[in-house]
Amino acid sequence: MKNRKMTTAFAVLAILTMLFSSVYLAFAVPANPALLDPKTIPKYVNQLIANIPVYQPTNIIDGAGNVIRQDYTVDMVQLREQILPTGTPLVGGVGDGKTTVWGYAGNCYDATTGNSLGYFANSPSATFIATRGIPSQVTWVNKISQPQFLPVDPTIHWANPNNMPMNMPGMTPGLPPPYPAFPPGFDGTVTAGNPNGYNAQWPVPLVPHLHGGEVPSWSDGGPDAWWTYNGVLGASFSTNGAYSTTPTDRAVYYYPNEQNPANLWYHDHALGMTRLNVMSGLAGYYLLKDPPATTPITAPTANNFDQYLTQHFPYGVSEIPLAIQDRTFYATGELWFPTVGINPTINPYWMPEFFGNTIMVNGKVWPNLDVTQGWYRFRVLDGSNARFYTLSFSNKMPFTVIGSDGGYLMQPAVVTSLTIAPGERYDILVDFSAVPIGTKIILTNTARAPFPGGAPADPQTVGQVMQFTVAAASANPGATAPVLPATGLNPTLPVGAFPTLAAPPATQTPQRRVRTLFEVMGPAGPMMVTVNGQQWSGDLSEMPKDGTTEDWVIVNLTGDTHPIHLHLVTFQLLSRQSFQANKYMKAWLALNAAGGMPPFPTNYIPTELDPTPYLQGKVKTALPTEMGWKDTIQMNPGEVTVIRVRFTSNTGVAYPFDPTQGPGYVWHCHIIDHEDNEMMRPYKVVP
Repeated sequence: MKNRKMTTAFAVLAILTMLFSSVYLAFAVPANPALLDPKTIPKYVNQLIANIPVYQPTNIIDGAGNVIRQDYTVDMVQLREQILPTGTPLVGGVGDGKTTVWGYAGNCYDATTGNSLGYFANSPSATFIATRGIPSQVTWVNKISQPQFLPVDPTIHWANPNNMPMNMPGMTPGLPPPYPAFPPGFDGTVTAGNPNGYNAQWPVPLVPHLHGGEVPSWSDGGPDAWWTYNGVLGASFSTNGAYSTTPTDRAVYYYPNEQNPANLWYHDHALGMTRLNVMSGLAGYYLLKDPPATTPITAPTANNFDQYLTQHFPYGVSEIPLAIQDRTFYATGELWFPTVGINPTINPYWMPEFFGNTIMVNGKVWPNLDVTQGWYRFRVLDGSNARFYTLSFSNKMPFTVIGSDGGYLMQPAVVTSLTIAPGERYDILVDFSAVPIGTKIILTNTARAPFPGGAPADPQTVGQVMQFTVAAASANPGATAPVLPATGLNPTLPVGAFPTLAAPPATQTPQRRVRTLFEVMGPAGPMMVTVNGQQWSGDLSEMPKDGTTEDWVIVNLTGDTHPIHLHLVTFQLLSRQSFQANKYMKAWLALNAAGGMPPFPTNYIPTELDPTPYLQGKVKTALPTEMGWKDTIQMNPGEVTVIRVRFTSNTGVAYPFDPTQGPGYVWHCHIIDHEDNEMMRPYKVVP
């Protein structure tokens, strides 16, 4: 555990006093005159960027004139961007009213006109609109030569391009380490807090991950596949081009695009740095669509539903991405992130969760969108580090959920509220037809932070997400009422009982895997969060066989809801059920006493404990909004969550690549502050 052992007595005390608490502390933004008061920011002055630019591909054509691949070059860059609205009372700083961010950049076009926009950089970044059946090949270039401007904590397991000692050896046991305050942190300067002049801020390791993509592991963008602008490479760095001809500031990734049409997204995934790099701005949409229909569709079926929606809701007009993220700003307008950890003598800067005090949508704080009296399709993403959102409209109007992470639901679900977790996506239809012109509607949030037992959302700040103004005319006119197929929305999800995946056969070993979610406590609060008590570097314990189906039984022994995400695969939710957490915890620890207290040694693989004898109450099945292919699922405290995972494409056929080759995949919590500090595990698909 990197020389940070706790005594068994202390660990047990921490578990008994904190682990089973039904309400965790909300690690909120502290009062600080150097920070911008969110209540002074003018709301709904910013206009939402509805027409997010689209990357312009270079089409690779075969001899018959068919497009057989689309190639892109996308840079990772630093820029200054207008995020806060005009009229925000900023103090000091550069004085231009902008904020330093990172973003992806490339040649783009306006999807509504087809006009070229040239080289475009922004955060959130441009959208990929990929076509199912036509692979994408992306050359990702790390052009960030500047230091990370948020505090890098080199005492957690991280990418570590300068090969710093993560244990900080030589420090007196039991005494506070001489960690430097941030700023400057570990920036290479020799100080009393950094006597060796270690540099964790530069160069910056980056690696893009296509979240929800069915891709070869060489192109998955796993946490150890990072690289820096000046050619320092992670242990699992790989590229689709010949290494000898690929400059070391870049990697070439190949995305087959053979899965169900879906709302995917891409973001940075560097080990121990994801929370910082995503907070800095490295994220964007990747919309996978069926090939456009050549004739108008008036009576859609499940087989052509995606083509129908593309015709009915033009992208950037009435099909609009909504990337929701929370942020906190210094009074100067620059981004703020915690600079003192919850256990600063162990990890100087790491905090269990980040909760910003403002809400940003598509890169604008508290924006407004003018709509007309019509229908809209919103592609909703929770791109926050840790914040959940329970979304509803201030006028209580219903909306229709038609899709989730891995594509369309089995059937549409009409709801008045929807809880979305970090990493999750939802595809929703909203009808403004009957709303009087001039009406202003707020998209509200009532989710607690941490979720579900933390502080209520402040109705004056994070309880508001954005505003819709119903206007007589708008640059984004609504569509007519869509026709939804009577026989279901998704051909891979026949209408009927859910889940649709058959149970693993009785002859298969294993049929299921039992894993725990376990929080390790330090003197002042969580020190790390783990999957099954193991660390990232622990021995491999998940090796599913290609083409098989397994039930994964996840026992949540923490006080948080964790959005658990699996790379490569989509899955279906079987059930959630309450259980006797205290009894199970004691029995699980006793069963694994040979490994000591978590985190277990790297060579110790915990013994499974069947939770069946500890279950209580009724079994809860998937909500109507969860009856689809998921890659990220909410796993609640005090519950056992069971998912059914099939290691094939969600179209039901084998992957168009060999998933057993390459460095493998990962699964983790998508509260990325947790992911960055041990709540992530590798897995490999085997023949």
